[in-house]
Amino acid sequence: MKYFVAVAFVLIIGSLASAFISMMRSKSANPKMVRAFALRVGFSIALFVTILVLAKLGYIKPTGIR
Repeated sequence: MKYFVAVAFVLIIGSLASAFISMMRSKSANPKMVRAFALRVGFSIALFVTILVLAKLGYIKPTGIR
């Protein structure tokens, strides 16, 4: 499970970097930049939902702050 979360974070950061590079090259929004932002939002939502579902199923235990 740790690997899935790590890969998801890497994909989110990668799509954000791709969008940033595309945005810096041109002043207007192009389809490549819009697609990169959409992928980033999609990965973020999927990761959030996955963490919620795994917590409900008991695979992830909240430990709190000690």
